[in-house]
Amino acid sequence: MDYGIVMTPTAAAGDVAARAEALGFSHCWFYDTQLLCHDILVAMTAAALKTSRIKLCAGVLVPSNRLVAVAANAMASLNALAPGRVIVGLGTGNTARRTMGLPAQKLREIREYTRVMRALWRGEMVETELEDAPHKIQFMHPPHMARAFVNTEDAIPVHVSAFGPKGRQLTVDIADGFINAWTGPAALNDVSALRAMCRAAGRDPASLYTTCLNLGCVLAPGEAYDSPRARAQAGPWPAIYWHSLIEDGDNANVPPPLKPLIDAYREIYAGYEPADARYITLHTGHLMYLRPEEQQFITGEMLKNSSLTGTADEIRTRAQQIEAAGYDQVAVQLVPGQEEAIEDWARVLMH
Repeated sequence: MDYGIVMTPTAAAGDVAARAEALGFSHCWFYDTQLLCHDILVAMTAAALKTSRIKLCAGVLVPSNRLVAVAANAMASLNALAPGRVIVGLGTGNTARRTMGLPAQKLREIREYTRVMRALWRGEMVETELEDAPHKIQFMHPPHMARAFVNTEDAIPVHVSAFGPKGRQLTVDIADGFINAWTGPAALNDVSALRAMCRAAGRDPASLYTTCLNLGCVLAPGEAYDSPRARAQAGPWPAIYWHSLIEDGDNANVPPPLKPLIDAYREIYAGYEPADARYITLHTGHLMYLRPEEQQFITGEMLKNSSLTGTADEIRTRAQQIEAAGYDQVAVQLVPGQEEAIEDWARVLMH
């Protein structure tokens, strides 16, 4: 199985990616969440210039946030810096759009985005809707020096982040890879469901590369699951589940044991200002750190069950289960300020 790291784009991205490559990690994923961190293109470029083998993966671009021509050109430009090492992940924007108070995008928009990007990479003129009207677009780099600008000769795979049945079907229909998130044992069944969809569509399941993303913490002997270090490294993961429960306001989907905690969290949320943009505070630190008022809601049991947090042996066992379930890669996020955890993950996962 491959092992990757996930990063919130920062100024240190190049150095962290270089260290990941030296340690033997196969992939380096970068979030694309405007308003929270460095731009993904800055971080991926820094990583491209300091590495030579590791795959550099956008995880994930959101169609509404970059015009398809801009995204296609950017990824092909990166492919010129890191030939054959660029992967484009696409998603509906459960983080990137919610930071602006917007709902997730429709899956059909990911389908169209993929169609147009691939046509541009093939050098075709392609028609798509721009500003509510159809427009034809095409790469227009000088023919005699096109390779100096973009690389469309080395393939750029497209992976789709998909958490529901419709998203998985879209993945089967259009993607080279599947990105899933570890939310508990149920994630182990998702690859078998995906493979069944492949077979039903007449597609070889082996043609779809599968990645399982995690946050977690390698605990020292005797360290508690809710230690300050574990909360710092893994706590942002269950916190985003709380964010969705709070923001969606769907009491019917709140597990009964969690309802008292959710009600208490909602009282805090109701005090966020401005009242018409509470999402700004709610998503501050999203997948990066826990805000002080969130600490009380993240328990050791929650970290143990919903993240890759545990002793070295426990984590190795979980990784073996993920591999046995059919995943090709486990990728672990390094939160900002905790980048040194990469040494722990390399020691536990690859040695």
